[in-house]
Amino acid sequence: MQPLPFAKDLSGALTLGRERDILAAMKRMTKEITKPTLLVDQEIVSNNIKKIAEKCVRQHVRLKPHFKTHQSAEVGDMFREFGISGITVSSVSMASYFAEEGWEDITVAFPVNRLEIDAINRLAKKAKLHLLVEAEESVRFLDERLEGGVDIWIEVDTGYHRSGIPDSEKREIAAVARAIVSSTKLRLRGLLTHAGHSYNARGKDELEAVFRDTADRMAAIELALREQGIAKVEISVGDTPTCSIVEDFSGVDEIRCGNFVYYDLMQYFIGSCRLEEIAVALACPVVGIYPRRGEFVLYGGAVHLSKEHCVGTQGQKIFGYVCTLTEAGWEMPLPDTYVSSLSQEHGIVKAPPGVLDNLRRGDLLAVLPVHSCLAANLMKEETRLIQSLTH
Repeated sequence: MQPLPFAKDLSGALTLGRERDILAAMKRMTKEITKPTLLVDQEIVSNNIKKIAEKCVRQHVRLKPHFKTHQSAEVGDMFREFGISGITVSSVSMASYFAEEGWEDITVAFPVNRLEIDAINRLAKKAKLHLLVEAEESVRFLDERLEGGVDIWIEVDTGYHRSGIPDSEKREIAAVARAIVSSTKLRLRGLLTHAGHSYNARGKDELEAVFRDTADRMAAIELALREQGIAKVEISVGDTPTCSIVEDFSGVDEIRCGNFVYYDLMQYFIGSCRLEEIAVALACPVVGIYPRRGEFVLYGGAVHLSKEHCVGTQGQKIFGYVCTLTEAGWEMPLPDTYVSSLSQEHGIVKAPPGVLDNLRRGDLLAVLPVHSCLAANLMKEETRLIQSLTH
């Protein structure tokens, strides 16, 4: 994985901290953008990190943020400012990239891929490595093929049904735990889960219920292991919706949320964040205006934003909210204006006459993405770190 080529358009302005310099830098940048470009507002990013990091300190839990959202050394460095020393990633290649950037405590939150054992062994020599297993077979494979010691987490499925051992299968989990404990190369660190079904929840009460159910299920497994003579292990959970809303992390040792660094419209619809906390927007040129059908077209499609969508109050599919982009950053979404469909390069936007009447081909607008993780991954080569004056 190569470092994201963040443009340093605002480096001088950020150092000087003068509004006129920031405005001038933003004006230059907006004039230079000619195609879809992901803008990352560093002030919002910093505030988002600060909010979660301070909550973890208050709750005495370890924050090991998931870096799959931003995948950037520059954004990663912002976490260091809040005392973060360990990180989570979703692949061995991503772990290798961040190990080269000086991160020494890395969890690969993905079931072990035995085809990458050579890369895993190389990585384990550079960093304190944490791996996930969900079967005795994986434990035996690692015990035979690893060249050095690593920390192991047993992945538990507490309701998302993506990967991991179902929490109801306590006997199976215990067998995996005993296999790890008997190994000379593996260290049983704890139980790990991702409550991805929290994305189906809406509002504070539902999110808190998902978190408490998850924590209780994990605690029950940990207790069952102790009753079988296995020493107490840690519990690690991680999803942005619950970690953003919940204030009581009791029963949990570590959280691994990641999307909170940028947030997005999906998190807004869930109730995890405010629009003002969304830290990324895709700058898109206007290429077509069609007043008779109440639409205009952006150069910005599925290859930039993905095909993820939210459902509006009228049942309409929303692929992004559209905002005005100025020298001071992007503003709040335009009224009744949203990306209604996407093809490969085209973004079709529904808009009222008041918006359409003020548009010109060649204007630059900003789209708040539905899923910032996918947008950031798709836009690796066209991303700019900015500081706005609007937030």
